[in-house]
Amino acid sequence: MSPNKAGGKKNHELAVVTYLFIGLFTLMIGYFVYFESILSEDVINNPYNSRQDAFAEKVIRGSILADDGTVLAETKVAEDGTETRVYPYANVFAHVVGYSDRGRTGIENLANFSLLTSDISTVEQIQNDINQQKDQGNNVVTTLNVELQQTAYSALGNSRGAVVVLEAETGKVLAMVSKPDFDPGTINEDWDALTAEDDTDSALYNRAAQGLYPPGSTFKIVTLLEYMRENPDYADFSFQCRGSLTEGNYTINCYGGTVHGQEDLTEAFARSCNSAFASIGLSLDETRLADTCESLLFNSELPFDLTYSRSSFALEDGSTPAERMMTAIGQGETVVSPLHMAMIVESIANDGVLMEPYVLDHVESYSGNTVDTYSPTRYGEVMTAEEAEALTEYMKAVVEDGTARSLNDLGFSIAGKTGTAEYSSDKSKSHAWFAGFSDTGDSDIVVCVLVEEKGSGSEYAVPIAKQIFSVWYAQQNSLWQ
Repeated sequence: MSPNKAGGKKNHELAVVTYLFIGLFTLMIGYFVYFESILSEDVINNPYNSRQDAFAEKVIRGSILADDGTVLAETKVAEDGTETRVYPYANVFAHVVGYSDRGRTGIENLANFSLLTSDISTVEQIQNDINQQKDQGNNVVTTLNVELQQTAYSALGNSRGAVVVLEAETGKVLAMVSKPDFDPGTINEDWDALTAEDDTDSALYNRAAQGLYPPGSTFKIVTLLEYMRENPDYADFSFQCRGSLTEGNYTINCYGGTVHGQEDLTEAFARSCNSAFASIGLSLDETRLADTCESLLFNSELPFDLTYSRSSFALEDGSTPAERMMTAIGQGETVVSPLHMAMIVESIANDGVLMEPYVLDHVESYSGNTVDTYSPTRYGEVMTAEEAEALTEYMKAVVEDGTARSLNDLGFSIAGKTGTAEYSSDKSKSHAWFAGFSDTGDSDIVVCVLVEEKGSGSEYAVPIAKQIFSVWYAQQNSLWQ
């Protein structure tokens, strides 16, 4: 082999090795940037990460604030340096704010990275180092509205259940209540009782996002949407209600055995006629109904950062007539969380576009400088604007002349749907539902109420929603004046 050829071969091998090292170095740099910009927050937020202790040794955990700056959680430091996490509203924000002892939940977990990060000035950091003092962590400002949260909490009273309030246009979570509840400030003292094997309250469980319930007649919103899609002449619907509908050996009864008589689609929906919607259920294509449900995120992950449970829809090809009838009226195997039902209604209020629900508005340093912001995020169009408009009109009829007519005297337009969801084998027990939204065209809200083991949505859920709408409207009036 000539010297030139030998030298060329060595140069080629050297070039390959050089490019290989450059490639590996580039990958390492890329991963480092990815870790620092994306993964680091997730890693630090992991409750099993021991690095959190190192952060906590240097930083006083920041405060969690409501949308107006009201303190929801803060760390008090005693003269001897002892730190105590304090929750001024005790049980009211328990599930959504969460706790930071015994592990972490809620916003305490979601915003852990920000709360343990300090963006004070360099001068302050140097002074703290000299004085052997901790840096003050950043504060997290949430989307939560104190007055709406307190109203929902009080209105739910001693009942088990949940309330979710969203800002329709943005997806901001304005209120999220779950009962039974607990005091995050005494979580250590109460832990054994809260986690006892014979405990039946499941107070640590966030029913608003994790609770799964049969939706009852609130699911007729979905059934109606699918019927509209399969029947362009849906406005011509006509049905003679005799108080029940029998198919084969299975019978669906209207609530209380009410005979609604001759109905068009608006009347059947407003009166929540089970017979009419069971009949509709028999006419629908199971596959297409399943597709519609999946487009509304049944059997799917939700775009939400706090812990939640996935709703499920189980109807498929070959389902029995009884299963199809039950599913159409929100019974059977279908289950949904109050959060998810609020999201479905939010998409109707927002012209068919689903906005991702979120609880963090921005992060600010101890001195009040904005460090990071969170913006509304468009998930996507889950129905057309025309479909959303039609559903809105049907839901307005529920309030104007249907099962939620007690909301019709508030002085502004509301669209909604009640539900009474049976959950016992003998059909003697039921959950009360209401899901709806204000339709004023300005800063509208979505309200979803679930009251366990009570009865009809009209009697138990609607009055709670009414209090929330009233407070919201009073807030808006004060802003408009």
